[in-house]
Amino acid sequence: MPNQINSFSDLPDFPYEASDEVMELASRVKLALFDVDGVLTDGSLYYGSKEELFKRFNALDGHGLKMLEQAGIAVGVISARDSAALQTRMADLGITHCYLGVNNKLDIFKKIISELDIDPSECSFTGDDVIDLPVMQQCGLKLSVDNGHFIVKSVADWIAPISGGQGAARAICDLLLYSQIKYPLGATTQQ
Repeated sequence: MPNQINSFSDLPDFPYEASDEVMELASRVKLALFDVDGVLTDGSLYYGSKEELFKRFNALDGHGLKMLEQAGIAVGVISARDSAALQTRMADLGITHCYLGVNNKLDIFKKIISELDIDPSECSFTGDDVIDLPVMQQCGLKLSVDNGHFIVKSVADWIAPISGGQGAARAICDLLLYSQIKYPLGATTQQ
């Protein structure tokens, strides 16, 4: 009979290198926060002739965010940009803690953890540029992506070996889920 995956113990090993320290930090995360441009997208901005802004998202990333919530890990997005495309994608994913057009990400971070009564050590933030550093440096687990700015990557505890918009957020979701032995294997809604 071919291989079947029916429980966490049937899963293959986590495919990316992550130290025991990183896995320990990830095991404590109750709130996973993400930047958008360069993390959930490749960072490219496509403008149409009527000032429309187009963004490309990865379905694997979306499914990963939904799986985190299924596993009891709260998910949030804090982005300096705001657009109709971004609002639509976040609504499609049902992201409850969604803050767009925010330049002071640290104030929003403090608001979210206060509302959820979560300690900063129980949070992760995935960022790719220096605007993300104030929040990242408050979190118990600091994450970045392969295409992140070199300064941000120097601060990160773990860097997804995939670029933003190409499945990097899914790799981060998998890291969190594997570390907490909480991999939802059932169906989820649309990604």
